Amino acid sequence: MSAKTENSFLERKFKLRENNTTVKTEIMAGITTFMTMGYILAVNPNMLSEVGMDWGGVFTATALSAFIATMIMGLYANYPFGLAPGMGLNAFFTYTVVMTMGYSWEFALTAVFLEGIIFILLSLVGFREAIFSAIPVNLKKAVSVGIGLFISLIGFINSGIVASNPATIISLGNLKSPEAILTLIGLVVTGVLLAKNVKGALLVGILTTTFVGIPLGVTQMPTSLFQLPPSMQDVMFKFEWSNIFTGDMLIIVFTFLFVDVFDTIGTLIGVASKADMLDENGDLPKVKQALFADAVGTLCGACLGTSTVTTFVESASGVADGGRTGLTAISTAVMFFLALFISPIFGIIPSAATAPALIIVGSFMLSPIKDINLDDYTEAIPAFLTIVMMPFAYSIAEGIVFGMVSYTLLKTITGRYKEVTWIMYVLSIAFVLKTIFL
Repeated sequence: MSAKTENSFLERKFKLRENNTTVKTEIMAGITTFMTMGYILAVNPNMLSEVGMDWGGVFTATALSAFIATMIMGLYANYPFGLAPGMGLNAFFTYTVVMTMGYSWEFALTAVFLEGIIFILLSLVGFREAIFSAIPVNLKKAVSVGIGLFISLIGFINSGIVASNPATIISLGNLKSPEAILTLIGLVVTGVLLAKNVKGALLVGILTTTFVGIPLGVTQMPTSLFQLPPSMQDVMFKFEWSNIFTGDMLIIVFTFLFVDVFDTIGTLIGVASKADMLDENGDLPKVKQALFADAVGTLCGACLGTSTVTTFVESASGVADGGRTGLTAISTAVMFFLALFISPIFGIIPSAATAPALIIVGSFMLSPIKDINLDDYTEAIPAFLTIVMMPFAYSIAEGIVFGMVSYTLLKTITGRYKEVTWIMYVLSIAFVLKTIFL
């Protein structure tokens, strides 16, 4: 196939000119997205192995589930979003279901499998699409800003610039540590590249910072370049059906559903808003396809042997680098597949090298705040709560809950109940009941 024919195919499939992008820009953006979310390949196996799951099997399951889900997102939805086993959901899997409630990891994996089936059914009937459309425009804009603060906080924590403190909860970390120094260097390097309008500035910044990390002792050189993917035989299809008809299983599945639905919706709103993909009503045109990719990813991930798969907020880094179509997602998916075989190479990139990208992307996502109606307190207060509760509660989902419930209450009490959709009422009541009884 000639280059001209290939480009023509890609143009027809992904509508590159219509989205004001190029093949090179999309591929670079996809690699950038992978670089900023690739940490999950180390974090997820480390976390799930704490409850007895095989580290190598979880690593392969993590990479493959990310590959499958992100590929579906690119080919079916034509959106530049990356998916992988989600942070927060893997923590609930490990520390709550297994370590606190005392269930086996096989039981927890069964809950994820059931959640995936329910997700697909909800996606097919359009329920999650209806939720997306029911969220008011101002709250959707607030979600983008809140996610920006959230991922910036992740970047600061990953670098050690922000640390926990028993007296003040969080505080300034040790700026003399090699990780903090490397992140600060990365911020300057990436900032200069962006100011100079260098294409792929975020990716170049990550790679440059990784290289600078060698003499600082932060970047560890690999002992080998290639290795075969570890076997998944110890985690694949390891379900436990003996206790599925219990109250605990109902609560566990509902919690997985709740967090995943609103983490995914929040991420889609925030990243799509930054990429100007929302229509005049604040809706994402192909949200049903995007949510379907997320649902299939969760089901596949459970079968392979990992926790819930969801859309990653780090997709914003690829969008900020110019990614606008599914070709970006496909590039990210391919990187996850390659990571199976050359994990030693990808493994040398320290979190301190990706932290500057997360921090700077957070600043990019603040722009929608200027379009939020701050003069109407029934709009401004819910938007404010949405923004601040994401980093304060360390949860995109909880930020949305505070925003939606406060919006419904303020509109109703002030006599403007007609501005609230019935779905908003139902969800707000469900959120309150969940807080009281779960």
